[in-house]
Amino acid sequence: MEQICAALEIARSTFYDWRARRKGPRCMKLPNGTIRVRRNDFTAWLETLEVL
Repeated sequence: MEQICAALEIARSTFYDWRARRKGPRCMKLPNGTIRVRRNDFTAWLETLEVL
């Protein structure tokens, strides 16, 4: 998640806001409580944001 925030130049709180509103990339929560985003889910999400 930190890498995504850095790549998008957003605050962690923004990422969590997007996640709560289901506006961000698809996430999974691991048993230890950390949140992960698969690279292909992140790429697919970015492609939905592209403007033609």
